[in-house]
Amino acid sequence: MRTAPSRTRAPPGRALPATTLRAVSVAAVILAAGAGTRFNRDDPGASPGAKLFAKTRGKLLVEWAIAPAVEAELDELVVVCGAADLSEAVPEGATLLRNDDWSLGQATSLRVALDWCARQGHLSAVIGLGDLPGLSAEAWRAVAAARGGPMVFATYHGNRGHPVRLDAEIWSLLPISGDEGARSLAGRRPELVTEVACEGVTADIDTQEDLRRWS
Repeated sequence: MRTAPSRTRAPPGRALPATTLRAVSVAAVILAAGAGTRFNRDDPGASPGAKLFAKTRGKLLVEWAIAPAVEAELDELVVVCGAADLSEAVPEGATLLRNDDWSLGQATSLRVALDWCARQGHLSAVIGLGDLPGLSAEAWRAVAAARGGPMVFATYHGNRGHPVRLDAEIWSLLPISGDEGARSLAGRRPELVTEVACEGVTADIDTQEDLRRWS
């Protein structure tokens, strides 16, 4: 797998100067910048982003989310943090970017990631979430390799989920703030969407009860 230098970190608010990678086309992206407000309701003293550091089945929640993206061996692994510093949780060989505007919604983290991907010469980005531990490496690979596009959604029993592939031709069409991300564009432009049936069950961890059930 070709990657940027080990755990490359961006200065606050911007990506690092680009070092274009040779023969790179598809990046795996983990968006993990949010504060996890719903998760922290049961523990008002918890720090923003504490959900990602919750330990379950012997690993941190964010490590469970990242692991299948690593196993999929796409051309670069990019992790976007914001509310919490993930430098100790991101594996060697990954690129860690910081989104200082994380409070304005998930779309801002997606924009940070896609701006980086554009500078690195990637043609597509496959997107997962830092609080979504149920994905498989096979799903990451299937979405990355699927014919069609320029938006490719994994589906589970007919329901759209992650990961989601976004091809470079539509990056400029995506929202720059809010929490809708690619879904708002998919709703407006269904002709842009391809679906890929994947095995498994996704587990979106929003609350501590969600985590207990998944554990």
